[in-house]
Amino acid sequence: MNEKRKIRVLAAKPGLDGHDRGIKVICYALRDAGMEVIYTGLRQTPEQIVQAALQEDVDVIAMSVLSGAHDYLFPRVMELLKEKEATDILVIGGGIIPEEDHEAMKALGIKAVFGPGTSTSDIIKFIQDNVKI
Repeated sequence: MNEKRKIRVLAAKPGLDGHDRGIKVICYALRDAGMEVIYTGLRQTPEQIVQAALQEDVDVIAMSVLSGAHDYLFPRVMELLKEKEATDILVIGGGIIPEEDHEAMKALGIKAVFGPGTSTSDIIKFIQDNVKI
């Protein structure tokens, strides 16, 4: 049997943001595209996100922040991944992240930042194009 395994995605809502409708839409779209999706739920710390990603052996971490705390939460997740020598995990972000912050996020190693209105097919294609399994 030479079947490809499914791409494994950890979807996370770091920080105190309590709005999860958008990330749930993304979770359903990724699942419908044939990916395995693990949703951590609301109010996760960066430490919880990284621990779950390692325990679940994911290929992708998809984080969504609407609270404006991306400038602390995203760098902390990237720092923890580096400490755990898990920089091979593709990390993407989304939510309400000002355009002027996108380059800073990418400089940290976040491979893409998706804002409101992004087509789910664009996110799916990005993941498929950037995860080699």
